Amino acid sequence: MRRFLDWVMGLAEAMGGPGLFLLSFLDSSFLSFPEVVDLLLIGLVARYPERLLWYGTMATSGSIIGTYVLYALARRGGEAFLRRRLHERHVERAFRVVRKYGILAVAVPSILPPPVPFKMFVLAAGAARVRPIDFVIAVTVGRGIRYFGEGLLAAWYGQAAIQFIHDHGRAITIGLVVVMVAFALTWIWWSRRRRFDSSSGRPV
Repeated sequence: MRRFLDWVMGLAEAMGGPGLFLLSFLDSSFLSFPEVVDLLLIGLVARYPERLLWYGTMATSGSIIGTYVLYALARRGGEAFLRRRLHERHVERAFRVVRKYGILAVAVPSILPPPVPFKMFVLAAGAARVRPIDFVIAVTVGRGIRYFGEGLLAAWYGQAAIQFIHDHGRAITIGLVVVMVAFALTWIWWSRRRRFDSSSGRPV
């Protein structure tokens, strides 16, 4: 497995942006490469900082499409699909979190590093029939914050960004979660305001 992982990462690095997109897609859908996308992104941006926007976009878009594939499969298969693939205890916990926190249950795990079980919440969101637009927005914001944030650190610190993230990972994570919660509260307020304006007959 290690040899295969090294081969995939070497191929993705040689391909640049498209390779980063492919690796991010696979990691977010059918396979799992813990932190490999992050390391490759940091390495590429550290080498070519002027391509930050390109690499960040490739990593983020690959993850959006990959997670949407899982979401769509779970949405079509419903709760039975999820229960065939996860332990009963994990299924119940994931459903509770998704039903209680909505898009936050997808957005927050999307910015957190392993061992946070991000795919479990993706599948639960699909099975619970979270609206597709809400799901896509949550993943876009979460993964965008994560990958563009790592890209900025790589542009500033080069390869030392890896050590910086290792040393200050907890503080960075707390800061990102605060940003995510602020985004979610703003989104909830805006959605409720739109519903109120629509029900009152006022133009939106």
